[in-house]
Amino acid sequence: MSNNPVTRYLEALPLVAILRGVQPTEVVAIADTIRESGFRIIEVPLNSPEPYASIQALAEVMGDEVLVGAGTVLTVEQVRAVADAGGKVIISPNTNEDVIRETKRLGLISMPGFCTPTEALAAAAAGADALKLFPATALGPEGFKVASAVFPDLPVLAVGGVSPQDMPEYLAAGFSGFGLGSGLYRAGMTVEQVRENADAYVNLYRENQP
Repeated sequence: MSNNPVTRYLEALPLVAILRGVQPTEVVAIADTIRESGFRIIEVPLNSPEPYASIQALAEVMGDEVLVGAGTVLTVEQVRAVADAGGKVIISPNTNEDVIRETKRLGLISMPGFCTPTEALAAAAAGADALKLFPATALGPEGFKVASAVFPDLPVLAVGGVSPQDMPEYLAAGFSGFGLGSGLYRAGMTVEQVRENADAYVNLYRENQP
């Protein structure tokens, strides 16, 4: 995975901040405090208010230090819109090979979701740079450990249904990291609340990493 474009961001901290519901007027302040906590990948789901405006605002101020992009990307047209807004990573809840191929054609980083080994292998064949098991509880740590024998050699993040106290078990099973949603940010949270949550997650990860 030495040539994988997502590796340096995951090596810095393999936690993806999912800012579902964030407003363009607050996104830079929220992202700044998350970045200060150590996060290097920030996702604005496309079912947030004016997501492309938020992605553009982050792309303009974060530079290469933080990998900024979109989540809940379901169509090729959305991939193009994210690229036009300056986003660099495309994160989907599912394995859509057309979305993955268009992501790579545009020079972006592809991180699709999967739920079965068949989907994981199909995503890798289409060009994915990393994978997310969604929902992670579908396989759980034990199921993932068994199935991972046939998985492609790509980073796999656990997303959906993983509580903070479960993180050590998932890491021990071989997951590369986590996507963090409502436990990190929910619409209406203050910057101070988000910073407290971000610091707590970072500390928990560092205490339990293999």
